[in-house]
Amino acid sequence: MNEISYKLGISKIFPCNYLPDKEERLLIAVDERLANSESYAWLMTQGFRRSGEQSYRPHCPQCNACQSIRVLSKEFSPSKSQRRSKKRNNHFIIKQSSQLKDSYYPLFEAYINTFHQEGSMYPASFEQYQGFLSCNLTQQLFIETWAPANEQEQEKLVCVAVTDVLSNGLSAVYTFYHPEYKAHGLGVFSILTQLNFCQQMSLPYLYLGYQIDDCQKMNYKDRYFPFERFINSQWQLNSKAVVNNAKITK
Repeated sequence: MNEISYKLGISKIFPCNYLPDKEERLLIAVDERLANSESYAWLMTQGFRRSGEQSYRPHCPQCNACQSIRVLSKEFSPSKSQRRSKKRNNHFIIKQSSQLKDSYYPLFEAYINTFHQEGSMYPASFEQYQGFLSCNLTQQLFIETWAPANEQEQEKLVCVAVTDVLSNGLSAVYTFYHPEYKAHGLGVFSILTQLNFCQQMSLPYLYLGYQIDDCQKMNYKDRYFPFERFINSQWQLNSKAVVNNAKITK
């Protein structure tokens, strides 16, 4: 497949959303032959992501800070803090759906309008919600986290992890949760849940998107070992031993 020529577009240069004083440009998959599940899975192996139906990859003039990361699900070994996250949240009920539900929107709206007031998606809208998260390129999996019922209230949806199903893995597209449950670390818990789904489905990789070391909001994805980074058009393995050694020798 990689011997075939495809038509790609390049966006205009615009201010970077993640790093101050940097400029951003995107390589966009515009070829109609890439608009199917097989090609989308292949694009992911080439460092692409998606927003709605559009697959893209950073193609910045003087920066390569965005590096795609995928976790090796079979070999994954949780850290102490990740094991604590599992234990702290094991009372939650995990459900799944194959479609984006309108009933998710109030949770999405509360999440965006509480935590991302400085971002491009604020204020949230239903049209934006559908355009950003829906996708016809591939099968989707919506992993729901529910707080169990108690004497005061019924079961309550507290988190949704929007996930794409690929031939060689799952792709964590976006996770949003109830602001009142921030202390539960549902972002971490959702990644651990997605890794569990990978293992159950015998899929080797969980794609987490772009790691940006110098951006606080985007530098958490290298905490799940072992993982591979897409650097210079190659996936390079990072194990915990390699990372720890790199820190020691600095």
